[in-house]
Amino acid sequence: MKYRIAPLFCRPWTLNGMSPRLIESHYEHNYGAALNRLNSVTSELEALDVGTTSAQVISRLSQEQTTLLNSTLLHELYFASLGGDGRSLPDTIASALARDFGSVDRWRQEFIALAEALTGDSGWILLTCVPRDGRLINHSASDHAESIAGGIPILALDMYEHAYHIEFGANTTAYIAAFMRNIHWEEVEARYRDAMTVARPRSLDQPEFKDVPSITPEEVQEMLSSGQRVQIIDTRPRHYSARAQDIVEGAVWRDPERIEEWMTSLSKDEPVVTFCVYGFHIGCQSAAALRKAGFDARYMAGGHYAWKAIKGPVKLFA
Repeated sequence: MKYRIAPLFCRPWTLNGMSPRLIESHYEHNYGAALNRLNSVTSELEALDVGTTSAQVISRLSQEQTTLLNSTLLHELYFASLGGDGRSLPDTIASALARDFGSVDRWRQEFIALAEALTGDSGWILLTCVPRDGRLINHSASDHAESIAGGIPILALDMYEHAYHIEFGANTTAYIAAFMRNIHWEEVEARYRDAMTVARPRSLDQPEFKDVPSITPEEVQEMLSSGQRVQIIDTRPRHYSARAQDIVEGAVWRDPERIEEWMTSLSKDEPVVTFCVYGFHIGCQSAAALRKAGFDARYMAGGHYAWKAIKGPVKLFA
């Protein structure tokens, strides 16, 4: 694999408060050096006889390759983040920032604060789209290898000294302000639109229960916190519940194999939530049976252990 140099995205002579000399040096000496080293390490790694090379050598080269690849990708994003009027945001990206940060101004203040926190240090400040949650998040990376798994960076500010020192010296505040004035928001928005087309990670699919509604543990917590009356039924199998030490606070255990007997004690005027150990089968089957009998029943996704994982209250299972 040979990585190719990406042409300089921004036009250096158009930038406000950032000279062509700064951009040219950054592009040639830092981005170029990372790309050349990446190709060297990649060639070295590909030439290894993995059957005879020590695991430590393979690991070292692989880690260096990852760091260098991230460095080249982030530098390319940095240059592609420049070249516009940082004060003028298109509607789509402005709305997304307001949605996820409260306002564009609050996003800007947080982004700048993260950058200023790296003064005297080094790293990247990134605005990243996380398709899993369909939202934007600011974050800092203290080296080239840090990222949000599954996240897609759409704006990058290089806070390594090489990005500003030959022009701004130690005045990172001025450098950050110059970067903010030159953000190419139209390109940021285009990357945001592309990122939002990426499918979220696949969720658990249980086609046999596709017609049975579920509820998250967090939603159950919210129902209880709001004082809403809800009937919570622990339907963990008897062979499992006999060894269990705790139960969801507010829940009652009922034998799922005797559902026809105990369902008559439930009210059809209040919602019912059933759950089993992990949320795969028994809780779903119980909710399906209750719905067939006319109850407003749902199963709790993730079951007993999902409840415990979010620190939902439990009590001793007596």
